[in-house]
Amino acid sequence: MQLKKLGLIINPWAGVGGPAGLKGSDGADTLEYALAVGVEPQAQKRAALALRALQPFFDQFEILCFAADMGQTVAQKLGFRVSVVGSYAGEYSTAEDSERAARLIHRAGADLIIFVGGDGTARNMANAVGESLPLLGIPAGVKMHSACFAISPRAGGEILRRLMTAKLVHLQQREVRDIDEQAFRQGRVSTRYYGDLKVPEEGHFLQSVKNAGREVEALAVADIAAEVIEELEPDTLYIVGPGSTTLALLSELDCVGTLLGVDLLCNNRLLKHDVDTQQIRQAMQQHSGAVKIIVTAIGGQGHLFGRGNQQLSPDILTKVGRDNLLVVATKTKITELGGRPLLLDSGEPQLDENWSGFIPVITGYRDTILYPLSNGDIN
Repeated sequence: MQLKKLGLIINPWAGVGGPAGLKGSDGADTLEYALAVGVEPQAQKRAALALRALQPFFDQFEILCFAADMGQTVAQKLGFRVSVVGSYAGEYSTAEDSERAARLIHRAGADLIIFVGGDGTARNMANAVGESLPLLGIPAGVKMHSACFAISPRAGGEILRRLMTAKLVHLQQREVRDIDEQAFRQGRVSTRYYGDLKVPEEGHFLQSVKNAGREVEALAVADIAAEVIEELEPDTLYIVGPGSTTLALLSELDCVGTLLGVDLLCNNRLLKHDVDTQQIRQAMQQHSGAVKIIVTAIGGQGHLFGRGNQQLSPDILTKVGRDNLLVVATKTKITELGGRPLLLDSGEPQLDENWSGFIPVITGYRDTILYPLSNGDIN
């Protein structure tokens, strides 16, 4: 496969609902609220992280894209040759704009399209071009259940780099899945299959389909909760990430936690429910004692940060520190990874690199294992 014309589609607003604790970014109301509370869009930055892998080859191909922040701005800033095939007319780009961009870029002869967004953007690609040409997702959304995304922007860049250097890269059918955000915000997770995309696949650089709705191992989760509760320290602020395992911990303390959001706990009492990034920062500033994070990995994919818990921004993670991280997961969830590491995609590559390495994972009562944590890069 030769890359002479590379399509680029950026959903500029992908992921803005995550730091605002909104469980997704669909809808103008969601976007306006997220921007009003000070969320800074990250899609441009994540696109740049992937595209930098192609800078050594800038004279070998051109990028086909829409105007301004749907692709042109980032591509030109990085020094690529750019052909603008269209633009969006409204104040904000829409799903229809993403689909129109895909069709026009396909018509202009793209060899491959990279799209930056979440499951909604992947659905747009399936609707517009399907399996008629290869596509690769660069993760920037809140909910990413689909299997067409690289595990991180830099992993996506590595796939593109291998294509440019004529390395053998297989094309595979990969599922596009999405959920109803309204149901998701009410704590119900049910994914639906929307189609397949033809995706370049190399090594461990593509994520798996996220496990959703599988039966919770009640006994194992209860054992984990008992172990963590014994370790809770007085006057310590605990930032509790989403997931059924962490929810069980809060339930054992008679706290009404959030399955899909972030809660704040101190002295076995729930301080705040379903908080956003700014609320976490404020709580940390007001708290005079230690701060720790309790988090679990996404089943099937293994992401520890960067999927569904974007409220835990890089500055929060840096301030808390790796040593103040409590990772919990059942052995079944770890086994399902098939030896693949837990993954970091915080949005800050240096943080992900610094935090990589073996980390303790609480898997039961008096039962802790060491397991690799990786930023997804190949060395």
